[in-house]
Amino acid sequence: MHNLYLSLGSNLGNREENIRRALALINERVGSVYRVSSFMETAPMGFASDNKFLNIACCVHTMMSPTACLLETKKIELELGRTHKTVITNGRRQYSDRPIDIDLLTYDDVTMDTPELTIPHPRMQERDFVMVPLREIL
Repeated sequence: MHNLYLSLGSNLGNREENIRRALALINERVGSVYRVSSFMETAPMGFASDNKFLNIACCVHTMMSPTACLLETKKIELELGRTHKTVITNGRRQYSDRPIDIDLLTYDDVTMDTPELTIPHPRMQERDFVMVPLREIL
C-alpha cells in the first residue's frame, strides 16, 4: 500500500460539492481516502479572477503507480467539468478558472521527473494553499 498526497482546488460552481465529488471518485478509482484537511479559501494565484478558490489536501492509500494515479485523476477532472489544464506560452504558465484541480504532491518517498509527472510536486513549497492543508494531515 502506498501513501499518495493530493491537493484539490475549485473556484467555479459549487466549490465544496466539486471537491467532495472528486474525493468520492478518488476513493472509488484511485484508493482509499484516508485523511482530508479542512477547507481553505484563497485568492487565485498566477492569474486574475473574481472567483476565490476552495482548497484541501488529502492522503490516499493506493496500490496504483504514480503514473496510473495521474491518469485517473486527470479523468476525474474531465468528468467534473475541467476543460483544459494549465498551458505554457513563451515559457510562462497560463492559469484559468476551473471547477476542479487535482495535483499529485507526494507518493511515498518517490522522486521522479518525467515530462508527464514530477514528484514531489515542484512548486508545492511555494504555495500556502497547498502547504497549510497538507501540514494539517501529515
